[in-house]
Amino acid sequence: MKKTKLPLFLAFVIAHLQAPPAQAQEEKQKNLLPIPDKLVVLTFDDGNVSDLTTTAPILKKHGFGATFYITSGWIGGAGRLTWEQVKELDAQGFEIGSHSASHPNMLHISEEEVREQIASFDRACEEHGIRKATTFAYPGEHHDRRIVKALATAGYSAARRGVTPEYPLFDRGGPGLAYNPREEDPFLIPGAYVRGNLSPSDREFKEALGKARDGSVCVLIYHGVPDVHSHCSTSIELFTKDMQYLKAEGCTVIALRDLAKYVDFSKGPKDIYAPI
Repeated sequence: MKKTKLPLFLAFVIAHLQAPPAQAQEEKQKNLLPIPDKLVVLTFDDGNVSDLTTTAPILKKHGFGATFYITSGWIGGAGRLTWEQVKELDAQGFEIGSHSASHPNMLHISEEEVREQIASFDRACEEHGIRKATTFAYPGEHHDRRIVKALATAGYSAARRGVTPEYPLFDRGGPGLAYNPREEDPFLIPGAYVRGNLSPSDREFKEALGKARDGSVCVLIYHGVPDVHSHCSTSIELFTKDMQYLKAEGCTVIALRDLAKYVDFSKGPKDIYAPI
């Protein structure tokens, strides 16, 4: 039988699909962007109505990306987003991440309950036409190996842990560590600063941003602007000033999911807790 010569493009596609894992990994590494200095990830927790009415317009003015970490069981509560508003944030291109279904201390619940906290959030987003979340923020910054395993099994690729245990989190907020992808696991991404009215230090804020260099990333943690709870609220004036500073400094400001353009989320240390 006479052999038919495959078109060049088709032959390339077939070869790519049949590539061994090592080769596929090499291709993925080649496609990653170099991490620039002043790379900042913006995150906002809990799902305040101000996420849409105040925060999003300021972010769009500066061309910034961000992740809004939503607690699905709080949707529709006083001062909280509705599902239609969450859907609007999603439609505007912002990342909707999971902050669990009810914001429990996940160290104090069973493995089955951990899985249900994750699955319940995912179901709620699917029911309301919101894209599947791929990143997670641990409620209260509480995390362990069980939760990491449950997230990976549920199809998540990364999670933000916050500033603890290196810097114990108090209600006032404060500094933490930059994320070093060469050493730290993508399911335990630290926060460089928890910002709010009780942590208004411009010096500390600028020091946190200064850590975004030499391949490390500054992850900023906000709540509402303003928030329904005063202890984690940020005034519009303070937030506006912060965003103006990021713009003036020439920072690249993205959602956490967009770190995948720079970081291979499938790679991490053998012991994920060793770097902490």
